[in-house]
Amino acid sequence: MNLIDTMNWRYAAKHMTSQKVSEEKVQEILEAINLTATSAGLQPFRVISISNPELKAKLQAASFNPQVAESSHLLVFASYTHISQAHVEEYISLIANTRNVPLETLAGFKENLSGLPSMPEDFIKNWAARQAYIALGTAIIAAANLKVDSTPMEGFDNAAFDEVLGLKEKGLQSVVLLALGYRDEASDFLVGQKKVRIPLEELIVTLN
Repeated sequence: MNLIDTMNWRYAAKHMTSQKVSEEKVQEILEAINLTATSAGLQPFRVISISNPELKAKLQAASFNPQVAESSHLLVFASYTHISQAHVEEYISLIANTRNVPLETLAGFKENLSGLPSMPEDFIKNWAARQAYIALGTAIIAAANLKVDSTPMEGFDNAAFDEVLGLKEKGLQSVVLLALGYRDEASDFLVGQKKVRIPLEELIVTLN
């Protein structure tokens, strides 16, 4: 199935069955997230993958979406609330080690990134959250490619999620969720419905 067929197949499942997504498929989705594009490659977010039924039920109480509990796996995208100089130092070291290059050759890039720790907190929070949303898009496409249903969700109590998952202590804030599972064809009213999208020529402005 080509990409456009896959994208036509996927939709935000409103209800999911109890069927579990294999760990191999979940791992592939997580690897795709790890390979997603992010600003400067800094990856200023983390993804919490939850399959524990009791924990999902606890989080369900702080969400408007039944897919939180119904999902096989719930992915919580949590972005950084600040960038420290230690974050920059660790990232520069990772580049040097991964590419086997001297640290000195990265001095200019490091200098460019070193302004981030002094940026206002609101700027960092908003910027990091936008990076998490880029990763969310990658996850949705990766899941569809594996014929795994997914539902992106914003309808939840962020503060409650942060408390349950201990995110504040880690310098993180929950920003968006992705439920992974399989569509419940018996109870999901959207099963089999055509996608509703505006004409491509209305969405796209082409400047030649």
